[in-house]
Amino acid sequence: MKRKALLKKLSSMGCLLVRHGNHHDLYKNPATGNKQPVPRHNEIDEHLARHIIKALS
Repeated sequence: MKRKALLKKLSSMGCLLVRHGNHHDLYKNPATGNKQPVPRHNEIDEHLARHIIKALS
């Protein structure tokens, strides 16, 4: 999955960028309070993308 598509999905879920790290960005879902790092790669593995979406929902 492209990183752009994942970020679009996260923003549609209401997730917000908390901070930038060296290699990862930290996103938070204010509704649930869950935080999850998102790697800064152009292509993110499908399994990892599903894990990030599940963790933030």
